[in-house]
Amino acid sequence: MSAVQNVGVVGAGAAGLATAILLAEAGADVVVYEAKPTLGALGSGITLQGNALRALDRLGIWEQVRARSFSFEVLGIRAPGPEAPLVAEMPDNKMGGADYPATAGMFRPDLAEIMLARAQALGASVRFGARVTAVTHADDGVTLTIATDAGGEQVTHELVVGADGLNSAVREQIGITTRPEPNGMGIFRAFVERPPEADHTELVFGGPSYIAGFCPTGEDTMYAYLVEDKQDRQGMTPAEGSKIMAELARPYGAHWNAIRAQLEQGVEHVHYTWFTSHVVAAPWNRGRVVVIGDAAHSCPPTVAQGAAQALEDALVLGDVVTRYEALSDELWAEFHERRVPRATTVVEASNQIAAWLLARERGDVQGVHRTVSDLVSQEP
Repeated sequence: MSAVQNVGVVGAGAAGLATAILLAEAGADVVVYEAKPTLGALGSGITLQGNALRALDRLGIWEQVRARSFSFEVLGIRAPGPEAPLVAEMPDNKMGGADYPATAGMFRPDLAEIMLARAQALGASVRFGARVTAVTHADDGVTLTIATDAGGEQVTHELVVGADGLNSAVREQIGITTRPEPNGMGIFRAFVERPPEADHTELVFGGPSYIAGFCPTGEDTMYAYLVEDKQDRQGMTPAEGSKIMAELARPYGAHWNAIRAQLEQGVEHVHYTWFTSHVVAAPWNRGRVVVIGDAAHSCPPTVAQGAAQALEDALVLGDVVTRYEALSDELWAEFHERRVPRATTVVEASNQIAAWLLARERGDVQGVHRTVSDLVSQEP
């Protein structure tokens, strides 16, 4: 028998929907509360390495993801400059094992749509436009105060999972003071048409941007990204973002010529975020409330593990909750033992690469990637 039968999940991102899938699959009554009025995933791409694909398989959606993504097995490195000579092309690490591709790129809203449909098919209820304003603890439950356009209400669950992102309301409500901190970098992401020859990720380190890269997401689509010193880009329109990206991309050659031509015409999906970093020290729970995903940890996307680590949080939480008979100290000890060191290592590795880039130093990037690869190749 599972530790709980009635669960409230706050946030409909990867961590929240994965948790809803796993606990609904185990027979729990699950309600997901999402503050946004719609699913609202950022409209660019996402890079999913093998351990993320392994997690999506456990969620029962790998075949759907495979059909709506683009898989590849190699990584290319080019030098900056208009000629963009190829420096290296190497096999990508198969972090999920031999059963999965090394990497798959995907349109982020497609992944969100697949996960939402899976959660709902298993019986989870998802309420959009439902914002958590208070969390009240009791010995046998947690009461959430929910604000909606129709007014306010209170609901009680045996377990509450705060998967509500970087600016987590649940994290604040339960008194965790650790917050994501910007590291000085910002990233543009744009969803564009894919030149046929651009069939795997290529990265350029250096030039006017710290990183210029792209990831294929479909037969004729990909997302491109440029990393710069963080700027105040609040309120930026897609047209403005396209223009800025086109100028930043001007010194880069090879496939960036085709990307830049599209940016000059303007593309629909462009957005900009700052790199942040944080790890909540154990424990991530306060009684019957626990934070996971970006609410518990965030890192620069320098090793492409943000979504993967959020999914792994959900998998481990789902495993312990469905194996134990109560929300005991032993349950939380196992959860933290399996998740905190692993997530911390990934964050530290991501931060190390970001620090080298900020200092314009090479560093042992391949060594850091090997460390992360060895770690996440193991089951969480």
